[in-house]
Amino acid sequence: MNLDVNTLFLVTIYVEAILGLLLLFAWVQNSEIHAVAWWGAAHLLRAGSITLFGMYGQLPDVFTIDLANAILLTSFAVTWTGARIFDGGRPAPVGIVAGAALWLFLSHTPLVEDSLNFRALLSAGIIAAYTWLAVAEFWRGRAEQLVSRLPAIFMLFAHGCLFLLRTPLSAFLPWSPTNQVFGSVWLTVLSSEALLFTISIAFIMLAMAKERAEQSHKTAALVDSLTGLVNRRGFFQESARVARRQAEHPQLAAVLLVDLDNFKSINDRFGHAVGDKVLQIFAETATQTVRTSDFVGRLGGEEFAAVLHNVGRERALVIAERLRSAFAEATSMVDGCAVGATASVGMVLSDCPEFDVQELLVQADKALYEAKERGRNRVEVASSEPPPPRATEAAPAAPLAQSAA
Repeated sequence: MNLDVNTLFLVTIYVEAILGLLLLFAWVQNSEIHAVAWWGAAHLLRAGSITLFGMYGQLPDVFTIDLANAILLTSFAVTWTGARIFDGGRPAPVGIVAGAALWLFLSHTPLVEDSLNFRALLSAGIIAAYTWLAVAEFWRGRAEQLVSRLPAIFMLFAHGCLFLLRTPLSAFLPWSPTNQVFGSVWLTVLSSEALLFTISIAFIMLAMAKERAEQSHKTAALVDSLTGLVNRRGFFQESARVARRQAEHPQLAAVLLVDLDNFKSINDRFGHAVGDKVLQIFAETATQTVRTSDFVGRLGGEEFAAVLHNVGRERALVIAERLRSAFAEATSMVDGCAVGATASVGMVLSDCPEFDVQELLVQADKALYEAKERGRNRVEVASSEPPPPRATEAAPAAPLAQSAA
């Protein structure tokens, strides 16, 4: 394999520098993930270290060998620090400089200074130690954001092993490099890219998991936990999207405002468990009755609302009547109790490009009031008259089944 060592040095410097800058740029875009900044700094330190290695013979050895190795060891200490932060830990300043200080001290002792093999073993051993410390951080499992710790653990562990091939241990391998300088550089490149691959996987997994968690949190904040429908906030957010769509492509729409009749009496007579079941039955009935292009939400208590897209008066009335009758039939018996719950529906039609759900709900509330006044368990369409004040609904003295009828 013929490859110029200087070219390999140059390519490695560019790769490390570019990767470092990219990771720092990613950190600037999402400054909450501080580990990415540490990993970017580690790559830039490695680029500087390899640059000094490539200048061997042009500067005094103290700048090219001692300083280059010290920076290289520090870069892996910074990588380990990034793993600590990624796993929820804190930087360890002593640990960051310990490897470089240990190497600078021991490499000038008589035993190590006179033996290139001992110097290589010391340098590679410190790098492997930092890498395996990062493995330990992942192994502890504090990085709950990771979809799987195993790829990161495997690659980091292999990275430490790969660096040990630069030591005298490589002499016992049948496929060890014949050119010591070239083999050292090549294995450095391989190990660095293995570490980059590990960090990239970890970062991508973290970003995906964080995005899923944020999306799940946002969804949970818009969903009613009891019925599974969108809550009041979610209903108005969805209505805002409808308004934007209406402004671009005006079409007929209808808003239904639904109130379960005598719901307080149901809770008083049969208990809140049955009352919750009635709410869930209505949510299921409404979801099955409306079309996939429509949506239903729970505004609070026993009050629900629905928006029907691209629908005329007759079709909207059919859907509203079907919802009312299907709900009454589904609640004739609930958990062995003859509940016989019913619902009153107020409906308003809109053919205006300006879809103001607040105004439409006011008009639907007028129609709902009329439905209550006319005996409940019915559908009323809003008229142009101003709505009268809503009266507080009192529980009837007669049995619920009779009053519903």
